[in-house]
Amino acid sequence: MVTTDSMKRDLEAWGFEHLRLWSRGVDVELFRPQPKDALSLPRPIFMNVGRVAVEKNIKQFLDLELPGSKVVVGDGPQLSELRAAYPEVHFLGAKTGEDLARHYAAADVFVFPSRTDTFGLVLLEALASGVPVAALPVNGPVDVIGDAPVGVLDEDLGAAARRALEIDPAACRAHALTFSWEACARQFLDNLQPVLADA
Repeated sequence: MVTTDSMKRDLEAWGFEHLRLWSRGVDVELFRPQPKDALSLPRPIFMNVGRVAVEKNIKQFLDLELPGSKVVVGDGPQLSELRAAYPEVHFLGAKTGEDLARHYAAADVFVFPSRTDTFGLVLLEALASGVPVAALPVNGPVDVIGDAPVGVLDEDLGAAARRALEIDPAACRAHALTFSWEACARQFLDNLQPVLADA
């Protein structure tokens, strides 16, 4: 079982057979649309959540010319370096549970600059919160967003972020519901049916 179509294609190219999709799930009860009052910053708020490390390519997000505010939620080895280099950016540190969920929901656009993530669970957390995504057209975002009208995938990440402001938050939430833990469990059980039938 593999998490994405991209991974399935890669493994098939190496000769693997009998591959089935088993996507990741998101807690759609914790991550949900909420009032945007958790952050009192100039809007729109463009947010990144995750490990603050060089492989996440956060610098590309921070270098963008965008209106409003940029927010980074998370901790990691690159935090002090980026905090010093970008004093205008709001670095809020790591958040968990309801506090994290409130911060997601307070954003207007979730910006995901990574080129190396194979999935990007944070994409689902943002979408479940009713927040559209701006990302690069690479594995991970391509698999989670695809052609759904819930994000903008573009090599021009700034243009993607500005266009994502026009996306309907309700569409984002609806898309994320297809990745609920219930849907994830159902997909796993469906994958077992041929095996059980043969047994």
